[in-house]
Amino acid sequence: MSSIVSPIDEIKSDPWSGGKSPFAVEYGKLMMWFFLLSDAFTFSAFLIYYGAQRFSKMTWPDPDIVFQSIPGIADHGFPLVFVGIMTFILIMSSVTMVLAVEAGHRNSKKEVVWWMVGTIIGGMMFLGCQALEWSHLFHEGYWWGAFPASYTGIDSIGALQFSNLFFTITGFHGFHVFTGVLINIIILLMTVTNVFTKRGSYLMVEKVGLYWHFVDLVWVFVFTFFYLV
Repeated sequence: MSSIVSPIDEIKSDPWSGGKSPFAVEYGKLMMWFFLLSDAFTFSAFLIYYGAQRFSKMTWPDPDIVFQSIPGIADHGFPLVFVGIMTFILIMSSVTMVLAVEAGHRNSKKEVVWWMVGTIIGGMMFLGCQALEWSHLFHEGYWWGAFPASYTGIDSIGALQFSNLFFTITGFHGFHVFTGVLINIIILLMTVTNVFTKRGSYLMVEKVGLYWHFVDLVWVFVFTFFYLV
């Protein structure tokens, strides 16, 4: 005997018929969104101030000249190559985080573990590259309150502003990446010890994923403001 499917059942099974209410958001995820929104305001304030200083009348260092080295390999001649590698690493870590969240939706513990490991490695590689870049710039004469001796007179004002803002904003972002790596390690350990398996949900991985994607998105703006403009 063939089963009869009612029009109502057909509507419910239609993937275009809509899902759950957008207001039915889990409390922890909602709080994460509130935190990310407030953090976005902080980064926005930093970058707006940077933009105001960058496009003032003072002479500003040329990013193609400042960032033309590959630390440990070449001191000049490769503008923006190293930061391009850093950006690629961070974007790929965002991809592995997406895959970890997707595996969590399927309750696949093994896949979550491996993709989280990949995300952690990507974050640590990015931080290592940033440390190399900072070290190289320090030896070039850039640091908080310091700039290369080649900048004199009115040029020194722009160089000083650039130096202070670069290390402040990239340092603030680096702190976020470092915090994200630590949180990812904690989530990885919780996954390995079957905490989420016992709960029956990997929602915590998704919450941490929101933070990690935010950190990656902020870097796109930092990269644009400091390295491209």
